[in-house]
Amino acid sequence: MRPRSDERCRSPPECQKQERTLADIVQRCVVGFRERFGADPKLVVRAPGRVNLIGEHTDYNEGYVFPAAIDRYVVFAASPRSDNQAVIRAVSFDQDAEFTINRGLSSEGHWSDYVKGMVNEFQEMNLRMAGFDATIAGDVPVGAGLSSSAAVEMAVGRGLLELNDISMPGPKLALAGQAAENSFVGVNCGIMDQFVSANGREGHALFLDCRDLSFDLVPVGDEDLRIVICNSGVKRGLTDSVYNERRSACEHGVRQLSLATGESFRSLRDVTIEHLQDYSGALTEEIYGRCRHVITEIGRTEQAVDALKEGDVETFGGLMGESHVSLRDDYEVSGPELDRLVEIVQRVDGVVGARMTGAGFGGCIVCLAHDAAVSALSSAVESGYNANSEYTAEVYACRPVNGVGRIE
Repeated sequence: MRPRSDERCRSPPECQKQERTLADIVQRCVVGFRERFGADPKLVVRAPGRVNLIGEHTDYNEGYVFPAAIDRYVVFAASPRSDNQAVIRAVSFDQDAEFTINRGLSSEGHWSDYVKGMVNEFQEMNLRMAGFDATIAGDVPVGAGLSSSAAVEMAVGRGLLELNDISMPGPKLALAGQAAENSFVGVNCGIMDQFVSANGREGHALFLDCRDLSFDLVPVGDEDLRIVICNSGVKRGLTDSVYNERRSACEHGVRQLSLATGESFRSLRDVTIEHLQDYSGALTEEIYGRCRHVITEIGRTEQAVDALKEGDVETFGGLMGESHVSLRDDYEVSGPELDRLVEIVQRVDGVVGARMTGAGFGGCIVCLAHDAAVSALSSAVESGYNANSEYTAEVYACRPVNGVGRIE
């Protein structure tokens, strides 16, 4: 491994600026590979970021989530080596990382951990990993809550499997990515991000049961309905935030409620709102709020998906609004910038619903809007947020896309 310095980044190694098309990112990645290694890569893989329409902080509580893979990508270009060295260039950072593939890999708080983590996890699964040269590029914004890390893990994971002639279904690859992020990178994320990046489908969102990983692909409205993401410009890092504290609070709530009720609750998925209300005295006010958010959010997600299946987008939008209030007041993971953006876009005619998305403490809000409202939404953000904030928000109109795959 090359020596570390303060200038080297621990963020996932994808492009910080927005590329115009997937073809642009692929070209950037392949050209970077030629410049670094003097030849064309053997394979190129792309994996999408994601946005969660509803069902926030429920995945690690074995609840329901409803994300969509979106047309913001990480691209991984690679060729095999004849030794056990791995050499990776992050094109966006113009930085290299190098390590020896063995059983002694360790995390260093560096962007290469996302690559090393996948190698390590595959080795834990007793899969043989040969050395490789690789480049990575992308346009999933870092620290925006659009799962740049999961996109890196899925692109790297699928690429390494293909380099080593190993087949693996999408759900199993997603679990490997989650394990790598939990045990190697050090973030106690749930399964949602990796799962939708691996298994998304064009034009659909993925209604996922995070307990048994069963899922249903649901069309996202008609051609008039758009997913619009507003990036607040406030970055956050999961490992260094209170994200892990929220997960611990939920687990503590489950233990206390199990003791109080005499039930053996496995997770908050098993706890009803009646349980919570009847035994509220067993919890602190803070833990009560954390549990109430998760329990009600699981119910909202089921209701929202049913509404969308029936074409009732107004009900879906109303539930998005309720979700944001719960995340703000009970789970306390929103922030003034996210709240302000939600207030601004909710006043725009043609916006069906809006809420913060992702872990919180910065990042993005997600909106459902009619196509004709997208321009007005962008203008409202420019005049109502950018003109009155130290941050500059970016607006992305997205479409649901297929999950990870090789580019032929």
